[in-house]
Amino acid sequence: MPFISKIQRQSDYRRFPSSTPIVIDNGASYFRIGWAGEAEPRVIFRNIVQRPRHKATGETVTIVGDHDPALLKYFDCTRSGPRSAFDNNVVFQFEIMEYILDFAFDRLGAKGSQIDHPILITECVCNPFHSRSKMAELLFETYGVPSIAYGVDAAFSYKYNQQHGVCDKDGLAICPGFTTTHVIPFIDGEPVYNGSCRTNIGGYHITDYMKQLLSLKYPHHMARLTWEKVEDLKMEHCYIALDYVSEAQLFQSGAKEAEDKTRMWQLPWVPPPTEEPPSEEEIARKAAIKEKQGQRLREMAEAKRSSRINELENESHGLEFLLKQLEQVEEPDIPSFLSATGYVSKKEVESALVKVRQSLLKTKGEPKGEQAELDEKTDPAGIERFPLLNIPDNMLTPEQLKEKKRQLFLKTTSEGRQRAKQKRHEEELEREKRNQQDEKKRLENPELYLEQLHAKYKDLSEKVEQRKRLKTNGGGHTNGNNFSGNVGRGERLNAAQRERMRLLTTAAFDRGKGEDTFGAKDEDWQLYKLMSKDNDDDDEGPDVDEAELARLSSRLKEVDPTFVPKPDIANPQSAEAPKFRPLTQEDFQIVFGVERFRCPEVLFCPNWIGIDQAGLDEMAGVSLRRLPTKGQELEERLTSSIFMTGGSSLFPGMSERLEAGIRMIRPCGSPIRIVKALDPILDAWRGASAYAAASHFPTQTFSKEDYYEKGEDCVLRYQFRYYTL
Repeated sequence: MPFISKIQRQSDYRRFPSSTPIVIDNGASYFRIGWAGEAEPRVIFRNIVQRPRHKATGETVTIVGDHDPALLKYFDCTRSGPRSAFDNNVVFQFEIMEYILDFAFDRLGAKGSQIDHPILITECVCNPFHSRSKMAELLFETYGVPSIAYGVDAAFSYKYNQQHGVCDKDGLAICPGFTTTHVIPFIDGEPVYNGSCRTNIGGYHITDYMKQLLSLKYPHHMARLTWEKVEDLKMEHCYIALDYVSEAQLFQSGAKEAEDKTRMWQLPWVPPPTEEPPSEEEIARKAAIKEKQGQRLREMAEAKRSSRINELENESHGLEFLLKQLEQVEEPDIPSFLSATGYVSKKEVESALVKVRQSLLKTKGEPKGEQAELDEKTDPAGIERFPLLNIPDNMLTPEQLKEKKRQLFLKTTSEGRQRAKQKRHEEELEREKRNQQDEKKRLENPELYLEQLHAKYKDLSEKVEQRKRLKTNGGGHTNGNNFSGNVGRGERLNAAQRERMRLLTTAAFDRGKGEDTFGAKDEDWQLYKLMSKDNDDDDEGPDVDEAELARLSSRLKEVDPTFVPKPDIANPQSAEAPKFRPLTQEDFQIVFGVERFRCPEVLFCPNWIGIDQAGLDEMAGVSLRRLPTKGQELEERLTSSIFMTGGSSLFPGMSERLEAGIRMIRPCGSPIRIVKALDPILDAWRGASAYAAASHFPTQTFSKEDYYEKGEDCVLRYQFRYYTL
């Protein structure tokens, strides 16, 4: 609608005499207000209120209707959601209703809070007395209106279209609204409310259902699927299927017709910039920068190396000087002389000197001398490095006992490293020997050798894969129902796991009994290996098998260029992480397929969204059965003029689907005619406007004096009559 200034609105408001009624279509979705006798309402806005806070000052403001997106810069609209004055289609929040009426009268041009015009306001069918009386109290006491009249919006739409020859005097009015759907029978132009019925399903539920489906289908675009946008998509793309099952099967089969019915909404998308290869100048510049950085790193490393050499030389000179001093000290006085230096004996000082010299030679990059190699062979693992191990504990001080434990740990660790190094050396020799034998076999018969190698690799990979599968599924045991994994903990354990549990239980049972001597023997440390969770297999076979599998894989890569190993078995570390592809335009497309007809189908199948009530076609049959006057002729007259109004009646295919549904519940050959309102959205207001402009309208109102004199009794006894327009 075009923008009209406040001064012009007030000028237009003063042009109408006080006897001209104001017509209000108070719908659950939209609020429409205007003057009686006009063809269009003056003001239309969404019937909601929002109260956000200013981001800077924290001040709360009231926004009626749709908020301007530009307000998001200044107000925090996320904490305060939109609120409606309606519960289904009944007004119950009159504080919100007051905000809406203030905004509506201000936009109409009223100056101040006093309204000196009669009011015709629409309400739902069989509106509760409490809601009607509260609305009368609000209009009389807050705005001081002289008189009020209530009318049903669907009845006004029916009378307006009857005047234009769309429907007959006898008929059924079906009004699928925003939150509810009503069916009202009309006999001789008057609504028969005793035969009306209502179901709590409407356009709100269609939009909400569609928003849920699209959010589940496109979770990465939930921020763009706002309520307003989904509402627009619903009105633009949705339709009613004549046969839902056939339509769904059409989309399931992927037919060409289904592709034609599919719609797409393209979200904003900016293609990523294409990277051009760097020029020769850029490559040279980066190489120069890299060389400069490398030179700086080399200089830093050289400076650090020089500093380390100086430290080691100073330490070496200090130890040499200490040894010279020890030559002048008698043997019994050596421990007391060394107490301040941190050393225990002369041999420990000599051992430290050997280590410092070796580190100095390694730092300088010089080869070791013969004496250094001899010292390395004799000293590190010898008794000289661990002089306290052969001394009884009762001859040592507490500090020396701690040092003895440390030396025991160092000795065990050093011997373990030596054994591991020796084992690796032996394995390397064995592998080299085996490769030589394989090469000899390959040269004798290459084809047979390759075939045997592939067969051995296949058998070994299946064995390793099966073992890993059994380990993952709990040892492959079952509970008698051929389902693995659904057994007790004891049944899932294999032999190695049971042995580990036994060792843990024994260690826990023996804890605290006598002196704790664990670790005194080398065999004690083997317990950790047995109790390790990594050794879950019955023996060391899996480690050997996996090593052999890796060797076979490496050998096959050398002799067979077409060989492709299994990354998860032969070498798990070689499995590359999944690469994420760049987003394309298709990733920003919202496709509407079955959602186009699945969402409006809830009007006929409310149980899909948890509402255990009748659909539109069933409601027509319920309304006919509730009529106080029965008769085949009357029912045929009503079904011959089934009138549809309301926003949800705009879906394509609604008339055909409703006719097919009603025909299934009516006798064969019954006349059924579905007609649609000229404007299902605005005809209710237009009908009320034409009715308020008629000469007999003042007789249908109750005044403020009657309200103050009789109280709520006048509201309770009020009944509106729909005269012919």
